[in-house]
Amino acid sequence: MSIRVDHISKSYKDVKALNNISLDVKDGELFGLIGPDGAGKTTLFRVLTTLLLPNEGHASVVDHDVVVDYKYIRNHVGYMPGRFSLYQDLTVEENLNFFATIFGTTIEENYDLIKDIYVQIEPFKKRRAGKLSGGMKQKLALCCALIHKPKVLFLDEPTTGVDPVSRKEFWEMLKRLQQKGITILVSTPYMDEAALCDRIALIQGGEILEIDTPQEIVKNFPKKLYNVKADNMYKLIGSLKDFKHQNSVYPFGEFVHYTDSRIDFNPDELEMYLDTKELTNITIEITEPTIEDTFMELSR
Repeated sequence: MSIRVDHISKSYKDVKALNNISLDVKDGELFGLIGPDGAGKTTLFRVLTTLLLPNEGHASVVDHDVVVDYKYIRNHVGYMPGRFSLYQDLTVEENLNFFATIFGTTIEENYDLIKDIYVQIEPFKKRRAGKLSGGMKQKLALCCALIHKPKVLFLDEPTTGVDPVSRKEFWEMLKRLQQKGITILVSTPYMDEAALCDRIALIQGGEILEIDTPQEIVKNFPKKLYNVKADNMYKLIGSLKDFKHQNSVYPFGEFVHYTDSRIDFNPDELEMYLDTKELTNITIEITEPTIEDTFMELSR
């Protein structure tokens, strides 16, 4: 196993950021940690990259304990934090040379690993990092995290605040890095990115809700899910929440996703109820659940 987490807990005074977390990441796996802001993703990353000490439990990265062998781990992992943390006054080239020097290597020595990424920012190598666009900053940070050829790559919300095209390109880069044998642990609040991982852990409130492949997690959604729509969406949501048999109600794009507490639910009954609320153009149709639906259900 590249990463092993065994009953890790971490508190900040009275706030429990991680509560008895356990998970494993296999060698060469692209593993996603999926959850909203404040779920505990960054705290777990900081524990695994030896920046924080856990209050309880044990964790190892590349078979080395994160507390005892912190020096070894720091030399053999790459870490890209959520915020852009490179030197903004240095140029692209200077930042990359700086990080290569810290790890006792050169750009030339590991150029094959970063080539596909670096060629996209090479035309701007004389530009200061602080003057780069969001997508270019992201690519530079990834190059700096890879320059010493790490065994494990930690990416903490790498696509937050990045445009959709850059997000797509970034995940394509991760897939190519995975093919080179690098284990990747990536956190994201974007549920649609979960489907791009080999396995995912859904995290909320410092606790793991479920760990499995994206396909299996969706397959295990416990109820029939319905798309409900009407002319007045605000009134529709309120009416559905007031329905005595509702199990869950939340907006999802142009629809409201609805599940009923009964096994023998009849959509016609719900439509009649919504008619009494003077809603018009009502549609109710069964739909396939997504990772986000499963997360919402488990969070309840």
